[in-house]
Amino acid sequence: MPHAPVVVAAPAAHVRSNPCRSPLRRARWRAAHFLPTVSLKDRISDEVKTAMRAQDKRRLGVLRLITAAIKQKEVDERITLDDAQVMATLEKMVKQRRDSIQQYQAGNRPDLAEQEQFEIGIVQGFLPAQLSEAEIDTAVAEVIAATGAASARDMGKVMGALKQKLAGKADMTVVSARVRHKLGG
Repeated sequence: MPHAPVVVAAPAAHVRSNPCRSPLRRARWRAAHFLPTVSLKDRISDEVKTAMRAQDKRRLGVLRLITAAIKQKEVDERITLDDAQVMATLEKMVKQRRDSIQQYQAGNRPDLAEQEQFEIGIVQGFLPAQLSEAEIDTAVAEVIAATGAASARDMGKVMGALKQKLAGKADMTVVSARVRHKLGG
């Protein structure tokens, strides 16, 4: 039996009919629409480097405290913190410093209270913007209506829902006071 000849087709020339399909435009589009998000830990690390270059020792000290607190939490729990956990650590640092400010003011140490206030300012720079009192009141009213809370006994379920909703956006002691006031407790 004779073999049939094998026909190989030549590749068709690539014709660019649409200029939007150029590799450069595709790369620009991807860069504009798929920007890699920078983690909070990376932002803090970049700020440390910036403070070192600027020789801003006061800011650098606070940033190193933040880095140390994050590392300590990672070592203690043997995990790598994600952004939500880093934010929780930063919120804890702010709360500790507010308590320290009260103690320093009671002990007549305005110099130390001022240093703690400076540290709060640096730490809050990495947290989301805080809600206003009106926004907190609105959120509290919404959650009370959604949970059907009627008395101070229902404060636990209201605070649980608010903690998820307002995490990192509001001081939870202020929120707790608002809830207690609204529920008449």
